Amino acid sequence: MASKPKAPAKSAAKRPAAAPKSSQRTARPKPAGKAVAKAASAAAGHYLAEQRAVLEAVAEPAAAPAARGRKRGGADPLTAELRSQLLPLLVLHFMSEGPTYGNQLIDRITELTGGVLTVNPNTMYPLLRGFEAKGLIEGQWEHPERRSRRFYSLTPAGVKELARLQPAARKSLESLGRTLAEIQGELFG
Repeated sequence: MASKPKAPAKSAAKRPAAAPKSSQRTARPKPAGKAVAKAASAAAGHYLAEQRAVLEAVAEPAAAPAARGRKRGGADPLTAELRSQLLPLLVLHFMSEGPTYGNQLIDRITELTGGVLTVNPNTMYPLLRGFEAKGLIEGQWEHPERRSRRFYSLTPAGVKELARLQPAARKSLESLGRTLAEIQGELFG
C-alpha cells in the first residue's frame, strides 16, 4: 500500500513579510488616558450635534423650533411625547378626511404643528405599513401597473381606533396647554 503524501510544510516565502519595527510599536494610552480620550470624543460629538442643530435652524426657519427643542444627550422629552401620542392620531385623523399618501401626511403634520413635530419617511412609512397590517387602513397604488404613490384610506377598524385615541390625546393636550399658559403667565405677567 502506498502511503498518503504529506502536505508540504509552509514555506517562509508564503508568509507575509515582517512589518518594520516602527509600525509594530503603537503608542497605547494608559487606562486613564483612554477614559479621557473617550470623554473628549463624546463631548466633541455633543458639540457637533448642537452646532448642526443651530445651522439647521438658521438654514431652514421652519426647522428652528425643532432644533431649539433638542437637548444634550437625547431627544427632547416634550417632542418625543407629542410624537408618540399625536402622530398615530394625526395620521388617522387626516385619513378620515379622505384618501391620502405618506408624503402628503408628512407635509400636513409639519404644517399643522409649525415644525415642532417633524416626521420623516423613515418614521411615516413603517407606521403606515403597521396600520395596514393591523387592518386600520388600506392602501392602493395610484397606478397599479407602475408603482407611483400609494394612497391610504381608513377602514372601519381605523375609525374605531381613531375614536379610542382621541380622549387620551385630548387630556394630554389640555394639560400641555395649561402648563404652557402657566409658564407664560409667570414669565410675561
